[in-house]
Amino acid sequence: MAATVWTGRTRQAVTTLGMVTRASHSAVKSHYDAVIIGGGHNGLVAAAYLQKGGLKTAVLERRHVLGGAAVSEEIIPGFHFSRCSYLLSLLRPHIFKDLELKKHGLKLYMRDPHAFTPMLEGGVGGLPPRSLLLGSDLAMNQREIGKFSETDAKAYPEFITHLDKLAVAIHPLLDSPPVDIAGLTGGALRRRMAALRSALPLVQCGFKLGKNIPDFYEIMTAPIMKILNRWFESEPLKATLATDAVIGAMTSPNSPGSGYVLLHHVMGELEKEKGAWGYVEGGMGGVSKAIASSARSHGADIFTEQDVYQVLVGSDGSAKGVVLKDGTEIYSRVVLSNATPYVTFKTLTPQSALSPAFIKAVDQIDYTSPVTKINVAVDKLPNFLAAPTPDGKPGPHHQCSIHLNCESVEVLQTAYEDCKEGRPSFRPMIEMTIPSVLDPTLAPPGSHVVLLFTQFTPYSLVGGRAWTEQDREAFADSVFSWIEQYAPGFKSSIVGKDILTPPDLERIFGLTGGNIFHGAMSLDQLYLARPLPSLSDYRSPIKGLYLCGSGSHPGGGVMGSPGWNAALAAMADLKRG
Repeated sequence: MAATVWTGRTRQAVTTLGMVTRASHSAVKSHYDAVIIGGGHNGLVAAAYLQKGGLKTAVLERRHVLGGAAVSEEIIPGFHFSRCSYLLSLLRPHIFKDLELKKHGLKLYMRDPHAFTPMLEGGVGGLPPRSLLLGSDLAMNQREIGKFSETDAKAYPEFITHLDKLAVAIHPLLDSPPVDIAGLTGGALRRRMAALRSALPLVQCGFKLGKNIPDFYEIMTAPIMKILNRWFESEPLKATLATDAVIGAMTSPNSPGSGYVLLHHVMGELEKEKGAWGYVEGGMGGVSKAIASSARSHGADIFTEQDVYQVLVGSDGSAKGVVLKDGTEIYSRVVLSNATPYVTFKTLTPQSALSPAFIKAVDQIDYTSPVTKINVAVDKLPNFLAAPTPDGKPGPHHQCSIHLNCESVEVLQTAYEDCKEGRPSFRPMIEMTIPSVLDPTLAPPGSHVVLLFTQFTPYSLVGGRAWTEQDREAFADSVFSWIEQYAPGFKSSIVGKDILTPPDLERIFGLTGGNIFHGAMSLDQLYLARPLPSLSDYRSPIKGLYLCGSGSHPGGGVMGSPGWNAALAAMADLKRG
């Protein structure tokens, strides 16, 4: 499948990889039990569970490749990129097991160490600049932190234990829908009893937290710096930890509620290892490919290049299926939308079927995004002054999330403030990953794919001006210049690039506002209020229409859980009739 993309300063058609299913409209049946709009990972998970539950299910993806944000694309010849999302952790263990994803080809590369923060500073006594390397080896972590503060080195193990206690307590909430408040406060006895069961995960969470409930409340509401300043004194350590509190979010380390985003990123699990993040062989599209394979093995029909125009709503106000942009009508008993809540209710649902008050509420959902993703092909491995590898062979730090411009929290705060004023950060926060150091399938021998997750960039520039190609190139060049200071020779090694600003992420992947989480992960948009209080149980005002994407609880990054919960809700409603 040919696609036109930016590589360097020229456009050229290159092959796009992924789980591609070219299907003519005649291959799509006219009737299904369930139709899923969007072939992102959550939609595919929903399809697998619906089909396993005996419902004939179809997935309709508008792009030529499955996966939504979890895709692999060869946007530069010979280089295979995780074009949007780039690391795996929060794939729920029961989904991994239920769908037999290993059997269906999912292969993971675990990272240890996992975080590397080099300093921009002159070396002392001929030594390289300092750096901070963190992994699973607690003794190594303490040695690394001790370069900056022996006090912090002693405090770090207790801090990690403290975070782990909070993260583990949340796990019951990740795998269950929020409490059914309406059922608890009204309705028939049977519904009230079912609603009581929905409160069990919350009760389990409370019991697990125990005396740590006040600490949990604080991390949910406080600026992360209030917490980090209590534990630590060294800026590189605080800044490195603070990046996980702001990654993907239009927030600063000094903003209330930023503590939760840090917790969100430490409560993952991979291969039974708590808090681990890893690379997927072949890129993130490998996850989507495995989930799709599992769904197909149970009988699901999965199609690409099938662009849904609108949800069909009957005279009784319930969803009856979908109509494609070419006019083809596909009827179904239920419809699940893997699109963002905004796209689902403002674009795909007839506005006449929704109340003005509901539409107004949908308009208020926050999709602000500070992210520009830059995918880079290089002909040699970056060589960092702080950890030189002159032979060109990867060091342990190359497999990490490499944090650049993270010498101090002040640097992160200033980057955020630039964006608040409508300007891309002068000194952007850069998270670099080089998955090809572990996965040889991604790049030609000796070459590498470099994925740059950068912040902070606004959706619109000063004065509401849209991004131009010149703006994109200027920002990318600024990012490359900063990397050059840490790893001289980086700029000359670039053979191609793909620059995705917030509007590009929205246009290509359907991420409203460019927000990678399908909506901000702020306190007013979590749990009972995600994406709105009236939508927290995955059901919409249209009977038979459900949300199954990351805009629903538990939110972006928790791979598979929204799709699983939405599928269970749809099956339960069909059973009740």
